[in-house]
This record gives sequence, C-alpha cells and structure tokens, in this order.
Amino acid sequence: MADASAAPPERALGGGRLEWIDVARGAGIIAVVIGHVWTRGPVRDAVYSFHMPLFFLLSGLLSRVQPPATFALRQLKSQMRPYAAFLLLLIAVDQIIEPLKGHRPIFDDWPQDMLPVLLGGSWLRGPYTIFWFVPCLMAGRILFNMLLARWPDPLDRRWALMMLVLLPAAYAIGWWMDASVLGMLSVPMALILLWIGAAWQKVAWRPWMWWPFAALSLGGLSGLLPTLNLKAGDYGAPLLSIASAVATSLLLFRFSVRVAPVAGWLAAVGRASLVIMYLHVAVIHYLAPLLGKPGVLVLALLLPIAVYQLLLRIPGARRIFL
Repeated sequence: MADASAAPPERALGGGRLEWIDVARGAGIIAVVIGHVWTRGPVRDAVYSFHMPLFFLLSGLLSRVQPPATFALRQLKSQMRPYAAFLLLLIAVDQIIEPLKGHRPIFDDWPQDMLPVLLGGSWLRGPYTIFWFVPCLMAGRILFNMLLARWPDPLDRRWALMMLVLLPAAYAIGWWMDASVLGMLSVPMALILLWIGAAWQKVAWRPWMWWPFAALSLGGLSGLLPTLNLKAGDYGAPLLSIASAVATSLLLFRFSVRVAPVAGWLAAVGRASLVIMYLHVAVIHYLAPLLGKPGVLVLALLLPIAVYQLLLRIPGARRIFL
C-alpha cells in the first residue's frame, strides 16, 4: 500500500470542494451527451467505452464511511425526489409536445402506464432512457457504504475476496437478464467500480503506470475492444472492456487535475451535470429531426444548463429538483 504522503494530487477523501472533480464531471457529461447524439459509429463506440463507468469511479473516489441507516435515508430523499420530479416533468412535457407534432405521447394509456413508469430502468425509453442511472448509482452507493462500514479499508483482503465473487456474478447476471427495474441490473458492476474508485484513493501514481493505462484506454477508445452498455448489463469483453473504462477514466481524472486552474467553464458544466443527465436525452429526442448533430449537441448541453441556472434561483424548485 502506498504511503499517504505520496498520494496523487487528485486524491479526494471528502471535505471541501475540489475544482478538478467538477472538471471531470463536466468532461464526463459532455461524453454522455455526445454518445446520445451520435448513436453509431466510432465516436459513439469511443464514448461508450468509458462514459458511464467514469461517474461510478468518481463517486467511489469521493466516498467515505458514513452511518449506514442515516446515509441510506439521506440518499433516498436527496436522489429519488429529483428523480421523480424530473420524470414527472418530462412526462407532462411529452403529453404536450407529441400531440402538437401529430403523434401519440409515449405514455398515453393511463392508469396502465403507471406500472412501467414505476418500474423505470429498462421500461423507460425515448426521452426517459437515462433515468436508470441515478437509482442504480444510489443503490450501489448505499450497499457500498454498508460494506465500507464493516471494512473501512478498501485494500483489505476481504474486499478482494468479495470482488472475486462479485465480478463473475455481475457478468452472469448481465448475460442472463434483460429486464432492469430502476437500473438494478447494473448494481453489481456499480459496486465493483465504486470499490475501484475508493481503492484508488490509497494508491500513489507511478510513472510506469502510463504505459499499461494508455494501452488499455486506447483499446477501448479505438474500438478494438467491445464497447460497454451498463444499462443493459453488457460489459463487453470480460475484464478487458471494464479495465479499459477504468484506465480511460483514471487518466481523465489526472488530466482534470492538471487543467482545473484554466477550465472553469468545464467545471461549470460539471456542476450542472445532474440536470444535464436528466434533460439532455429529451432535448435530443425532440430536436434531432429538426437540426444537425452539432446543433443538437450544443442545445442538449446549453438548454439543461439554463434550466439548472433557473432552478438555482427559485428556492422551491431548487429544493425539489436539486
């Protein structure tokens, strides 16, 4: 185990806001939007090789032990309230926009449609397709914190033994199941990524690491390795595709540390990342038939950022949506 004094500059153990974290989130959410604008081809494959694992790794990197019951209740309150608020908002918007276009709304058979809305996950498509992510991350964080309360050191060998069991289970469940209630299909892999992020807190960067990390990263970014689809439980080539995602994300974290002093705009995007996550697919869904991909990309970022800034200025809306 590396000495704490040799820890890398991006080490984060809680307490205070680090600008590089927002920069990394900003880069990650831009990658997410790009992957939903370009839905096929090398750009899409490069983005899908790392974009969702990045957020799980970053969450693990920022984790610290908290009382399990208190943490679970706080997560349920703070994450599921915005989840429900944004989901209901988009359903209401769809009820208006689709009839104006001469189409039927995605959900138009009430109260029968209440069931897929409540199930979420793989039952939510179109402008709601990203809604699997927050419940999955929340459940992963709750379970990870429960384990962390028992084994506070992520480099404890008991964690390694658990990963030896959890890793094949994650692949087997993803291969066997198609349905995902509230994104729970991906929770086993989320736990693995959260643990890797937490363990990375303890590791000092060494110059020799550049070579294997760069090789693994390029394998995913170039399309040489099968890409990932965490929502569907598709983790690409066993071990290698996930390893590539981890390598790309950790290299991006180091890059974020270096550029943070001059990347305030990217940090601002990162601070709005949750609102962008919820709203960007809807912007793409409604505007893609009207605009070229570059224009859709710009608006899929700018419109949610504008909504985020508006929510910040309305106390009641801020409490509900943020």
